[in-house]
Amino acid sequence: QVQLVESGGGLVQPGGSLRLSCAASGSFFSVNAMGWYRQAPGKERDLVAAITSGGSTNYADSVKGRFTISRDNAKNTVYLLMNNLKPEDTAVYYCNAELVTGPEYRVDWGQGTQVTVSS
Repeated sequence: QVQLVESGGGLVQPGGSLRLSCAASGSFFSVNAMGWYRQAPGKERDLVAAITSGGSTNYADSVKGRFTISRDNAKNTVYLLMNNLKPEDTAVYYCNAELVTGPEYRVDWGQGTQVTVSS
């Protein structure tokens, strides 16, 4: 059984900050890439940011310079620090992880956490 548990969402005013966390637990050997996606009402789920096990990062253009993804490999946890939040950042945020379970790997998703940016 593998779980990705997210936390840290909520309501914030424009210009504010939030930090999301996502911890992987269960039966796996290691974690490869981890990432954050978001889905706004009526829209597709899009990549926000991703990070490899070695620490290389990738960001959507819309969040570059405002969001920072990081991870703690010892805790199998990925973080997303979101600064200067805008109303258009409002969405359900999902974490994603590639988990090595043997000679193969599996991709799992968290349950999602709501981020609402509004005055």
